[in-house]
Amino acid sequence: MKKRWLRWVLIPALIAIIYLAAEPITLIGKPDVRAEAAVLMDLRTGKLLMDVNGNEALPSASMAKLMTELLVLEDVASGKLNWSDEVTISRYASTVGGVNLSLRHGELMTVSELFQSMVIYSANDAAVALAEHLSGSEAVFVQRMNEKAAKIGLSSATHFANASGAGEQELGLNHPANIHGDTRMTAGDTAKLASYLISTHPEILSTSSLTQMELKGKGLYLSNTNWMLSSLDGPYSYSGADGLKTGYTAEAGYCFTGTAEKNGTRLIAVVMGASSREERFKETRKLFDYGFDFEPSLKDRLLSWTYLAPGLSAL
Repeated sequence: MKKRWLRWVLIPALIAIIYLAAEPITLIGKPDVRAEAAVLMDLRTGKLLMDVNGNEALPSASMAKLMTELLVLEDVASGKLNWSDEVTISRYASTVGGVNLSLRHGELMTVSELFQSMVIYSANDAAVALAEHLSGSEAVFVQRMNEKAAKIGLSSATHFANASGAGEQELGLNHPANIHGDTRMTAGDTAKLASYLISTHPEILSTSSLTQMELKGKGLYLSNTNWMLSSLDGPYSYSGADGLKTGYTAEAGYCFTGTAEKNGTRLIAVVMGASSREERFKETRKLFDYGFDFEPSLKDRLLSWTYLAPGLSAL
């Protein structure tokens, strides 16, 4: 009886010692993220470790291409599309503004070339050309984008207006009348979309992690717009970072959906409406640091408890 009483006195005391001796997660404050919205998600659990205006619908710029990437990968997986298929560039695709490859009307490009250009370089004309090739018109493809959004559980606040994420002012003189308006997404939905994309098509990371690609026939080398890639070894590189999508329009500001993996934990960070190209990566670093600091601390404590438990059971 006395030993049982002693056990229930010592257990809380030992737990308190563990928490005081360790670097407690409760003392790691959430970072002050300078952006209009931001979320941090644990891919395995789907839990949001941080949420700043995550339900607010905002212009998402090229992060909308995550949905275009998903639909292309689904069609390739189902056999409806082959990477070697040739795509004829329409007049509309050749005149889309924003980041583009300066594709010529009537030019032939492979699905693989267009896909890599879209993922790595964020080319708007590549996204439009793929949408038209897959669905006959971009308008039909956009309908499919929104249907897929509902199917995977994105909120009604997220709405796709085109395949590229280009702002309406960037669509060019030849855009169809039924392609208008700006895509809007919430940071929470963007993280959920990125999570679904990586979980169902992990091969996307093989493309998104490439630092550069060669556009054969044009003599062009396109550099990845994601400066956080660990393979770049630059001032904004982050260990374990291998994706996923940048974005910018005048209305959206600088946006980024990033992902990184360390010690078996993969995080997804979304930053929307940052003030500069560099700032979006700096703010993402804050999120990653917070998320990866959080996880090991918790694991270390559980490990400490495992080691102590046998001794406690002897009391």
